[in-house]
Amino acid sequence: MPKAKGKTRRQKFGYSVNRKRLNRSARRKAAPRIECSHIRHAWDHTKSVRQNLAEMGLAMDPNKAVPLRKRKVQAMEVDVDERGQLIRKPYVLNDLEAEASLPEKKGNTLSRDLIDYVRYMVENHGEDYKAMARDEKNYYQDTPKQIRNKINVYKRFYPAEWEAFTHSLQKNAMEVA
Repeated sequence: MPKAKGKTRRQKFGYSVNRKRLNRSARRKAAPRIECSHIRHAWDHTKSVRQNLAEMGLAMDPNKAVPLRKRKVQAMEVDVDERGQLIRKPYVLNDLEAEASLPEKKGNTLSRDLIDYVRYMVENHGEDYKAMARDEKNYYQDTPKQIRNKINVYKRFYPAEWEAFTHSLQKNAMEVA
């Protein structure tokens, strides 16, 4: 396809640009982003990956960090290669260990729509799943078993809220009666 007329211009050399800074910034932008914030903040861009990880007390190659024992019948002692590498940034290792020891967050939750749906159905129909299936709010035309399973999922995800909800329903039923 032809180019638009008059849009090509001769490249001129930029004398005012600091080439050393330009190359350094291009090299940094081309390098992959380190996801772990502890490692990223302690990273020294002037050193190699192996040197950076060794300073933090981490290993680049796990096979060399923890060598396998040679299975020899004659040798009784374990062949351990003790390297006296100096760990200059132990705080990175400590932070990673502290982060790993934290309990994992439960990331799976139910949608607000499903919670409202289950609460509405139980509030209006109690344990009558067939009536729930015939309800006009049953937009997805769930069968009674599907509705029962959704209620059981809600009970499993939010047991404390379920107890409070059923307790309030019983209290309202007693007040009405």
